[in-house]
Amino acid sequence: MRLGSREDSRRNAKHLRDEMTPPEIALWLALRKNDAGLRFRKQHPAGPYVLDFYCAPAALAIEADGEAHARGDRPERDATRDAWLKAQGVRVLRYAATEVLNHTDGVVRQILAVAIDRRVKLQAARRPPPPSPSAPPPPGGGG
Repeated sequence: MRLGSREDSRRNAKHLRDEMTPPEIALWLALRKNDAGLRFRKQHPAGPYVLDFYCAPAALAIEADGEAHARGDRPERDATRDAWLKAQGVRVLRYAATEVLNHTDGVVRQILAVAIDRRVKLQAARRPPPPSPSAPPPPGGGG
């Protein structure tokens, strides 16, 4: 699934790729070499937002949230962002940064399981329906 992006989002994404946090780096190193053959993008622009990670075949966004996401207006802003992504058909998985650092393998296993399941379901939904059986010719040959 292609998500449109704005110029400022693309510029911000490029900057964020150079400034990844330790949890984002740990997750990126694990996701980019996965055995499922899924391709993840890091710091991917999506509309007015930048996603920590995005798997297009699964329409799946992954966020590694630091403690700042629990303060001030961040929970509300995250909810608005998640609602926008959901309207685009994207599922969001959020993990606390400490969980990513302390349980990287388990987090990655869960992400891959969700991504594989979503990819299969999305591929099935995109397949055209089987052709309907041909109607028998009308009596008398129809011609």
